Amino acid sequence: MTDYLTEPLARHRTVAVNVGGVSVGGDAPVVVQSMTNTDTADVDSTVAQVAALHRAGSEIVRITVDRDESAAAVPRIRERLERLGVFVPLVGDFHYIGHKLLADHPACAEALAKYRINPGNVGFREKRDRQFTDIVEMAIRHDKPVRIGVNWGSLDQELLTRLMDENHEKGAPLTARQVTREAIVQSALLSANLAEDVGLPRSKIILSAKVSQVQDLIAVYTMLASRGDHALHLGLTEAGMGSKGIVASSAAMGILLQQGIGDTIRISLTPEPGGDRTREVQVGQELLQTMGFRQFLPVVAACPGCGRTTSTVFQELAQTIEADLRQNMPVWRDKYPGVEELKVAVMGCIVNGPGESKHADIGISLPGTGETPAAPVFIDGKKAATLRGPDIANEFQKMLGDYIEQRFGHAAERKAG
Repeated sequence: MTDYLTEPLARHRTVAVNVGGVSVGGDAPVVVQSMTNTDTADVDSTVAQVAALHRAGSEIVRITVDRDESAAAVPRIRERLERLGVFVPLVGDFHYIGHKLLADHPACAEALAKYRINPGNVGFREKRDRQFTDIVEMAIRHDKPVRIGVNWGSLDQELLTRLMDENHEKGAPLTARQVTREAIVQSALLSANLAEDVGLPRSKIILSAKVSQVQDLIAVYTMLASRGDHALHLGLTEAGMGSKGIVASSAAMGILLQQGIGDTIRISLTPEPGGDRTREVQVGQELLQTMGFRQFLPVVAACPGCGRTTSTVFQELAQTIEADLRQNMPVWRDKYPGVEELKVAVMGCIVNGPGESKHADIGISLPGTGETPAAPVFIDGKKAATLRGPDIANEFQKMLGDYIEQRFGHAAERKAG
């Protein structure tokens, strides 16, 4: 008989890193990150997007620091966010001239919670190690952690060429793809070793190795995890738009997380023009929650619909409840401790409706096509009421609100007492 894996493997043991008060690695839960797509020099729009990402549940937010105007704006962004009560750690994303920007703008260096360095473009030829070292020394001076983020699209070409040449001389050479994977891993580890030689402790280093293909991501991070204990940030570098990006990210990171690999994640979705940037945060939370690693929001179980459910009432109700729960969670996290563990069922007919509703904390089984126009409501596994008439949806929402207040409001009172 096949012995199926039913539980995630133990977390790959990594060194804990403190990022502006958020623990990454060690025994900490997997952290959800995001990144703004505003011009960082535009303080108003950047503050608004960071705040929105944080409200959606992003625990760390990365911002681009690409020129003097952006670097000068960072401390103002930090100050404005704190006045709004938003204390999310900000990570500076540096490429090409990060060493200069940090040196010329010490207030920026201090305001950021972490620096992200790409070893493929931190500098070229004889300048590479020197400019990388400059940023590491700046991190040491300001007591900041660093993410060494290798990227498939900007890989150190000198390293890749050397490995390709060495591979060519072997009797049984690897494929170009395999050599490229090895170059990504070596780039991350060699850079981490250099940072430690400069004096940055391992407890201040996070590694990432971003690629755009699912199988490459799985292979690269499996190799990284087997060769060290650095904290690891997961993410496809260009996941794509819509369902493609969600499926690709979930497939790759789901496999790695199941193997115990990964301390922080970002779902790098390409938003629709004018689309909501917070979607990537929602998907990241849903991935971790669906796999059972963390609980962010109450679960709403709803049937997919079939020929028995020609009415759209249950779909509309499920959608409304899920949207309300997500919108209210920033306040409810403090007001109703434990509410994220709530399970709600909104079912569309008599086949599975009563059973699913009984298994939820509170659930409703709406009448399907041709069924008696009555909707039994179950609370804590027992039938509590039967709703009828045109206002079933609003009545159930009121019952849900009362249930949350009664169950989790009392928990808040006990905690306060």
